[in-house]
Order: sequence, then C-alpha cells, then structure tokens
Amino acid sequence: VQLQASGGGLVQAGGSLRLSCAASLRTFSTYAMGWFRQAPGKEREFVSAINRGGGSTKYADSVKGRFTISRDNAKNTMFLQMNSLKPEDTAVYYCAADLVISDRVEIELDEYDYWGQGTQVTVSS
Repeated sequence: VQLQASGGGLVQAGGSLRLSCAASLRTFSTYAMGWFRQAPGKEREFVSAINRGGGSTKYADSVKGRFTISRDNAKNTMFLQMNSLKPEDTAVYYCAADLVISDRVEIELDEYDYWGQGTQVTVSS
C-alpha cells in the first residue's frame, strides 16, 4: 500500500495550493481518507477528512471555509484545495487512509492505517 502526496510548495499569504494524494489501494473506495499536518515543533494535527463515498466531510476549525477536501474514487486520488492560505498553515501535510466498515468520516489520527510521506507547504507573509 502506498500513498503519494504532492502539490505542496511555497506560496504567499492569501494564495492557493491544491494537494493531491494518489493511492495504490486496490479498493480505494472502501477507505475513509484524511489530511493531517505537522508544523515544526508541534504534534501532527487533523486538517480534514472525507468518507468512502465522498459525500461527507469534516474540517478543523482553523481551515473551515478555506480548505475543501474531495476524492475521485475512479482515479484512486484525494485532493485538498487550500485557499486564502495563512502563514500558520505552514507545515508538512500528510494524507492517510483508514479501512472502515461503516461510511463514517474519521478525524482521529490513531485510527488511520496507512500514511503518505508528506508534502511541504510554506506560506510566506
């Protein structure tokens, strides 16, 4: 199982980035997916998550209204559209997959089974 996150980079405050997570999961549509981030010196934190079918999503309060999570099950790919970026969004962003029985959205880091390698997002002021 491999998760490949991409799309990070350096952007000015107020700018946008779109992260992608390509999954080598044979049954991608049976996994709840999520994005987490970790800033230097801080613990990894929840950013956003989406259920198996893509119809339910959750966001951390800090990104609500600015970030949008989505997935394309036909292409085994998840996305995170990040708008109105702030310097405090600077972090390594990780995608994760959680094999679930129910169609829930998972926000707990410890529940995720597989993790990508992370992509750096840097927002300058």
